[in-house]
Formats: sequence, structure tokens, C-alpha cells
Amino acid sequence: MSRTARIERTTKESDVLVELDLDGSGQSHISTGVPFFDHMLDQVARHGGLDLTVRTRGDLEVDAHHTVEDTSLAFGQALREALGDKAGVQRYGNAMIPLDEALAVCVVDLSGRPYLVHEEPELVELIGTYDTTLTRHIFESIVASANITLHMRVESGRNAHHIVEAQFKAFARALRQAVSLDPRVSGIPSTKGTLGS
Repeated sequence: MSRTARIERTTKESDVLVELDLDGSGQSHISTGVPFFDHMLDQVARHGGLDLTVRTRGDLEVDAHHTVEDTSLAFGQALREALGDKAGVQRYGNAMIPLDEALAVCVVDLSGRPYLVHEEPELVELIGTYDTTLTRHIFESIVASANITLHMRVESGRNAHHIVEAQFKAFARALRQAVSLDPRVSGIPSTKGTLGS
């Protein structure tokens, strides 16, 4: 069973291609024009055990918001399509990831219901050219288009780079667990018989 997806998303603000293989080996080819965001998506691929290609051309002359948002929406859509009916998946995943002084906790449920709880401290406005207020919006966009529940909480941290990166690594590890196939699971892991689409 191939658990892959290819999403092309074109608007007046961006042109996005996302290719995703849930059963990959952590290989990535990322180019969005926002270097720190590229670095975070690479973390998702590497620590999530996903093969991920992202090519985005956006209106960076305005700012990075549209580029980051549309890429995140396309990633979420790819995740939803690659999961199919979610038969045999573990469904739930959780991770607690340190990065030096920073500690992030993430829990994922492939519930079919989009819901985000996101808690992080106030951060400096920019990491390079990356607007740190976009971190929550990235997860909002993924959750909305993937139809998953995501809880993210930063337990500690001082350095903005560490705080944001710990979140993406925690998301990657929790997602890796949730999408993993469990040989003990027969069919859809829900008493309802469905996890949405």
C-alpha cells in the first residue's frame, strides 16, 4: 500500500508543490525562499521519517506570510491524502523533545477533527527573516487541512531558535508515531468506524 501524496496549490500569492511519502527514510528537498522555514520542514522530514519535497514560489516581496501559510496548507492536505482512510495506523502520537534549554511537548491525534492547542512564550520578532508569530499559524494551517488534533506546549526555553525548533522536532516525532502502522490494529482505530477524511 502506497501512502504517498502530491499536492499542487496555485494562487495569486504563491505556487506550491508538496510531495510526501509517509513510509520514507527522512529524505527532504525543501525550497520555499524562507531559510528558517526550510530548516524546520527539514526537521519534520528527518525526525518524522518522511520523504518530503517542497517547492514554493511566493510573494516574498510582500512578506513571508502567504508563502508559509500556503505551504503549510499544502503539507496538511498531502498528509490527509497520504493517510487515506487511516486503516491500521496507531492514530495517537506524543513526544517530549529537548533542545538545550528548550523543551517542547506535542501530542497528535489523527482524529478527523481539526483542533489546535498551542502554548509558547513570547519570542523575539525575527529569527533571520522568519517571523516567529508564524509558528502557531503553521500548525493552525496544517491542522485545518489535515483534519488532525494537535496539542503543542513549550515547557521551557530562552532562545527563540531553540524554542521553535524543539516544537517542529516534537511535532515530527509525534506524527511519526501516529502515522505508523500497527500490526495489532485491524481496520480503523476508532469505535465509530471512521476517522474522517
